[in-house]
Amino acid sequence: MTATVTPSSGRETGDVEKTDNGGARGRRFPRIPDRIRQGGLPYLLLLPAVVLELLVHIIPMVIGIWVSFRQLTQFFIRNWGNSPSAGFDNYKIAIDFDAPIGQALLHSFLVTCAFTVLSVGLSWLLGVAAAIMLQENFRGRSVLRTIFLVPYALPVYAAVITWAFMFQHDNGVINHVLHDQLGLTDKPSFWLIGNNSFIALVIVSLWKSWPFAFLMLMAALQNIPRDLYEAASIDGAGIWQQIRKITLPSLRPVNQVLVLVLFLWTFNDFNTPYVLFGKSAPEAADLISIHIYQSSFVTWNFGSGSAMSVLLLLFLLLVTAVYLLITSRGRKGTDV
Repeated sequence: MTATVTPSSGRETGDVEKTDNGGARGRRFPRIPDRIRQGGLPYLLLLPAVVLELLVHIIPMVIGIWVSFRQLTQFFIRNWGNSPSAGFDNYKIAIDFDAPIGQALLHSFLVTCAFTVLSVGLSWLLGVAAAIMLQENFRGRSVLRTIFLVPYALPVYAAVITWAFMFQHDNGVINHVLHDQLGLTDKPSFWLIGNNSFIALVIVSLWKSWPFAFLMLMAALQNIPRDLYEAASIDGAGIWQQIRKITLPSLRPVNQVLVLVLFLWTFNDFNTPYVLFGKSAPEAADLISIHIYQSSFVTWNFGSGSAMSVLLLLFLLLVTAVYLLITSRGRKGTDV
């Protein structure tokens, strides 16, 4: 019984395979890099994202949930791990709408709901109108597309600070145009305090978010065959009938995702009211994100603020689940 070696087989030296008669011949075993490339490489590529997700979202969220069950105030900042347990008291105080804290939270929640509905609805309306308008070929279309995307490309802080200067009472450009040039108001208006602060907040949020809707809808319109519009035009359908019968049904899958994303972004928006009004927003523009910030970092009651954050998280999860359930059923109905 002998062992045969075949130098011309192309196999690597040192790889041996036994034959049926007890002999041995060359065999190629997968090297370690090959195994990583075949099976483990995707997981290695995902590892940095998983680590960052844990550090940025998961671990802080778990700590925030733990803090919501503690009496963590300014007296326990240096030794917050030994803060006394509060049980569900922070949650009971937050949802006690007969008490001042609960009433303030409910008011902030209702203001946020109204702000979100207006901002998301108007953003979608402007986005779909601009996307449909820019589907036609005309001179200057590329310039308009670029101009429409400028608010989305600008840094949030720079854009909101610019709007804050424009809304100034004495030397702001808004009052200069409305009062001095057009004469639409009897006197210069206060835009950053009082009831007008809500209008200013909606305007800034709308200006900042509608280009994203425009970008998504404009990309979705590229996938609609032009033959459908030509056939509808031959059949005598007008522009509004084409939009109602062809454009909007074709945009339904994109609209379902777009509306959900805009809702979550707008409902959780903190940068816009914080830069526009500072740490204490007016009562008319007291969004829940600013309200939770004040409850946590202004009054130094981190337990109460964390409880409010958890309640907000549960509300958004509930709304998202119901929305996805309704839209998935609607999509299955249309497929049938």
